Amino acid sequence: MMRYAEENERLADTTPCAGVRADLKMCLLESDCCKIQKRTPRDCLKSNDGSVPTECQVLRNTFFECKRSLLDNRQRFRGRKGY
Repeated sequence: MMRYAEENERLADTTPCAGVRADLKMCLLESDCCKIQKRTPRDCLKSNDGSVPTECQVLRNTFFECKRSLLDNRQRFRGRKGY
């Protein structure tokens, strides 16, 4: 979960799955793939060379499940996945 400097600070993006998206973005930007190898987050996710931490892979899967739950009519009763 993202950490904020101030107590009442929130994301400007209030769309569904915004929290998971922000966490995935920060995880990728802090990874060695983006910092050391100077690659874009998209290129890091597409590569399978192990430079992306497993935490980012888990967040990617959580983001996928959250986006998929928006399209699934059965999820109207169960609620969105993710946070």
